[in-house]
Amino acid sequence: MFDRMNLRVLANHVRAAAENMAHTLQRTAHSAFVKETEDFTVMLMNRKGETFGVPMELGATWFPGLTYGRALAMVDDYRPGDVAFTNDPYACYVATHVPDTHLWKPVFHDGEIVAWTGGHIHNTDMGGAVPASLSRALTEIHQEGIRFPPMKLVNEGVFDEQILRIMVTNVRKPDLNIGDIKALVGALATGERKVLAMIDKFGKQAFLDGVEALLDHAEAEARAMLRDMPDGTWTFSDYADEDSVEANPCRLHVTLTIRGDEALLDFTGSDPQLASSLNVPSGGDPRHTILLVGIYYVLYTLNPKILLNTGLTRPFTCIAPEGTVLNPVFPAAVGMRSLTCARLRSVIFGAFSQAIPDRLPAAPAGNNCIVNVMTTDERTRRTVIAAVNPVVGGGGGMPHRDGTNGSGADAAYLKNTPIEITETETPVEFVRYGLARDSGGAGRWRGGLATDMAFRVFAPDSRITVRNRDRSFFRPWGVLGGRAAGLSDMAVNPGSAEERRLGNVDTAVLQPGDVLSIRSAGGGGRGDPREREPWRVVQDVERGYVSVEAAERDYGVVVRDGRLDEAATRLLRATMPAHGAHFHFGPERDGYEARWTPDAYERLTAILAGLPIHWRFFAKTEIFRRMSGRSGAEGVQHALAQVQARFPNMPAPATGGAG
Repeated sequence: MFDRMNLRVLANHVRAAAENMAHTLQRTAHSAFVKETEDFTVMLMNRKGETFGVPMELGATWFPGLTYGRALAMVDDYRPGDVAFTNDPYACYVATHVPDTHLWKPVFHDGEIVAWTGGHIHNTDMGGAVPASLSRALTEIHQEGIRFPPMKLVNEGVFDEQILRIMVTNVRKPDLNIGDIKALVGALATGERKVLAMIDKFGKQAFLDGVEALLDHAEAEARAMLRDMPDGTWTFSDYADEDSVEANPCRLHVTLTIRGDEALLDFTGSDPQLASSLNVPSGGDPRHTILLVGIYYVLYTLNPKILLNTGLTRPFTCIAPEGTVLNPVFPAAVGMRSLTCARLRSVIFGAFSQAIPDRLPAAPAGNNCIVNVMTTDERTRRTVIAAVNPVVGGGGGMPHRDGTNGSGADAAYLKNTPIEITETETPVEFVRYGLARDSGGAGRWRGGLATDMAFRVFAPDSRITVRNRDRSFFRPWGVLGGRAAGLSDMAVNPGSAEERRLGNVDTAVLQPGDVLSIRSAGGGGRGDPREREPWRVVQDVERGYVSVEAAERDYGVVVRDGRLDEAATRLLRATMPAHGAHFHFGPERDGYEARWTPDAYERLTAILAGLPIHWRFFAKTEIFRRMSGRSGAEGVQHALAQVQARFPNMPAPATGGAG
């Protein structure tokens, strides 16, 4: 039995092993997206496939609660030296979009599997309809690239060359894919050695018992934090800007219920599965890690020393009804699930913000858009596909400090690639890369600033994909008097006669000399802006974070000739109105929800739930088309009656939705 001290010793060994794996992968990977941006994971798993160890310094932070159990069971006859893999989101719900290739390796000791090492890399491209395989415009998973169900990739130390040939034939940059996969295989071998070293140190049975104790300890820590929260029920909604060419918002909704040391997250009321690729393939697993990413951030905010492993998921139960955006059925496209997951985190943050308002920040930007370029290098005449950089927005204002600039808080694991490296490996020229002034939400603690990036291409028909573009209409919200943040934007050749504004379009074709400009959203503000010390506002003006005009308009701070006008500031602040609501969403969402009220969405949810899954998105779209000039539940009912008149063969909703 491990006491507290020995358990911490084991936890340190586990973390060190995971970080050794991560360093092995990062230092041997081929693509900039893995070795620089660090869109990868590695983990140690117990015999059931539950994650008990992840790195803290490198890689994505989405998967500390991931379990490979279903994937493990789909491959037979594991032997020493084997490595299995999959990238099929619907096969076992481990990979959650096609570019994520997950690998796992059994760790044998005395002929018995005692643990597993695993992880994923985000492949630069997996084939499909667009370079980089991802676009919100795709409508079914068959368009998103080649898929491999769970199978062995390495048999007793030898790669299956037939599988590699199939991959090479179907992807645009096979050398990057194969190089990154082999780097991950090396990382799994590193983890295997580290696990065996821990068994040598602690003994086999002590190691096995200690792994289970780590999971139990994380569970106990999560339950203790829930017990410190008030019992109750809170609801919250947030929106992705659009779900299709119809430009209808994608709504996510949660009802959070805390009772003692357990919590229920009921996502009923979220939109039906979409005809775009924003769907999140959870399989309805009540503890799927992708549904609980926001929970990890909440728990880690409350206790940065918490152990990150599958034990954290045990006190939480999720309800994601089948056929909804958070539990789609095959063959719905899922490539842009990371955009929806960003909004899912915002929804969870908003619910917990009401439960424990004094302890959580305002909304982060929530749009970690990742820019990929497919172009021709004029020097070599070769096609280049590369991830240029993630454009991540600001963090929300914290309880005791400003939000981080340009790092997004909930997406800060995505590292920026130095411009010099990008320009060396990719034939583009950066013309701007920095922070966007006046983009952070005003507050006692200011929201973090947005990232602003622009680059020029040189070759004809250069194809750009910018996945996770969002927040061009619905702002990251402020809390406790803080204001919502600035919106995102994207344009080709801004400020010129040939300017094209792209909104949330995530693909574009650029011609020689064209400049693509991308700005993320900022982070929401926290607390009354009038309570921000004038010297902080003046400092923000000096640093270029806040303009003189915004200082006066948003903070009531008057700056003249670079100096604070104290008398004018006192007078102006005395006349500024307070914002009393818990949330500040901005005029766009306020205007939208004046029509699409909570009771309107409640009625819409009941109607759609009563239809067969394949009718739901169609019915939603047709109802939205007929809501002009209408509002509330009554407006939805009138719109439904018109839809039924136009499409008499549409099934009557089982809830009695006929008008």
